[in-house]
Amino acid sequence: MKSRITRSLLMGTVAAAAAIALAGCGSGFGGSTGGSTSGSSKLTSSKDALTVMIGSSGDAETAAVKSAVADWSKSSGIGASVIPASNLSQQLAQGFAARKPADVFYLDSGSLPGYAANGSLLAYGDLLPASEKSDFYPSLVKNFTYNGKFYCAPKDFSTLQLIINTDKWKAAGLTSADYPKTWDDLTTVAKKLTTGGTTGLVVSGQYERLGAFMVQAGSNLTNTDNTKVTANSAANVQALTYAQSLLKAGTMKFAADIGTGWGGEAFGKGLAAMTIEGNWISGAMTADYPNIHYAVVPLPAGPAGQGTLQFTNCWGIAADSPNQAAALKLVEQLTSKDDQMGFAKAFGVMPSIQSAASDWKSTFPQFAPFLDAASYAQGTPTLKGVSQVITDLDGKIAQLKTTDPKTILDSAQTNLQALLNQ
Repeated sequence: MKSRITRSLLMGTVAAAAAIALAGCGSGFGGSTGGSTSGSSKLTSSKDALTVMIGSSGDAETAAVKSAVADWSKSSGIGASVIPASNLSQQLAQGFAARKPADVFYLDSGSLPGYAANGSLLAYGDLLPASEKSDFYPSLVKNFTYNGKFYCAPKDFSTLQLIINTDKWKAAGLTSADYPKTWDDLTTVAKKLTTGGTTGLVVSGQYERLGAFMVQAGSNLTNTDNTKVTANSAANVQALTYAQSLLKAGTMKFAADIGTGWGGEAFGKGLAAMTIEGNWISGAMTADYPNIHYAVVPLPAGPAGQGTLQFTNCWGIAADSPNQAAALKLVEQLTSKDDQMGFAKAFGVMPSIQSAASDWKSTFPQFAPFLDAASYAQGTPTLKGVSQVITDLDGKIAQLKTTDPKTILDSAQTNLQALLNQ
C-alpha cells in the first residue's frame, strides 16, 4: 500500500524525475504510429509478445493485473507479460530513451504532456469504440486529453474526501448530524476535536490536498480546459487564507509538522481526528491500523459549492510498440467492467467507467462518497512541465502557516504562465 499512497500523495514529485529526462526521451521521429494516429489501419501489428509495465501498490495489485493480462493472452493467443516496476517514472523514461519501451504501461496525468509532446505516446483514445469512450467519466477523459487529442484510456481514479475517526468524534459529543457541510462547520468541529495529543484535522501540506479548498472556492490552478492560468485568483487566495486560519488556530496541522509522512499515518496513529485523503486510505487502514474506526463523508462545501481533486492513471501505449493493434485490444479488455470490478475488489481502486458505478457502490457502500464526487472533482492541470511547478508549489505550501497565501500563488501563476506560453 505504501507505494500507491506515495504515488497519489506526491504525484508531482514522482513525475518530476521522469520529466527531467523527457526532453531527450521518446522517439520523436514522427511516423503514422505517433501522436497523429487517426485510424486503426495505421496501427503497427506483429507477432511480438506484449510487455505491460505497472507501478504496483503491492502483491494484491500485481497478482490482479497479472491474472487479467494472462486471461487476455490465453483468449487472444498473443503473448503478454507484466513487469512490476521498482521505479515506474525512471524505468519508463529509460525505455523511451532506448526506443525499447514497454508496449502498455501505467501513466499519470502529470507525466502525459511531456511524453505526448515528444512523440513517445500513441494517441489511441479516439480509436476506442464509441460506446467504450463515452462510458469513461468526462473529467477523466479531460485529464488525458492534450492539445485536443484523447491519448489514453483512464485506468481508474481516486478522489479526496473527509475521513473521520468515529470514536474521537463520539468522545467530543458529536453525532452524524454534525458532519461538516460548510467551511464554518469544519472550523467548528476541528476546534472541538483538538484536544490533548489529538489535532482536529491533519493533512499533507501540499497542493494535492489543499487544492480541494481551491475547487470549493470556485477555482483551480488553471481553467478546466487548461487555456488560462488562474493560480492567483481571488478564489484561490481565499482558499489558502482559510486553510492558513486553521493552521494558525492549531486546529489543523500538516503531517510533516507532527512527524508523520502523510495524513493517513497521522490519522492511523490517533494523532488526527480527521484527515483529507483518497480511497487508497482504506488499504492502509486495513493493513496498518485495523483498530481505528472511521467514516468517509463528503468534504464540506466552500463558497462556490462542493469541490475536490481527483487523481488518475491511464493505460499508455508506446508509439514505438511493434504491436499497437494488440496493445489496444488488451487495453479494451483491461478497462472493461469485469476487469475493472476485479481490480476494485483486489486492491480498492474505483473504476473509470460510469457503467460500473452502481456495482462498485453496492460492493463498497462505506466508500460511496469517493465515487459520488466524480461529478464535481477536478484534476491537476495538463501542461507540459506541470509536475515541476507543482513540486515547487508544494514546497511553498508547506510553509503556509507563516507565508502570505497570495505570494505563494503569485509564484505558481508566473511558473504556470511560462508553461502555457511555450
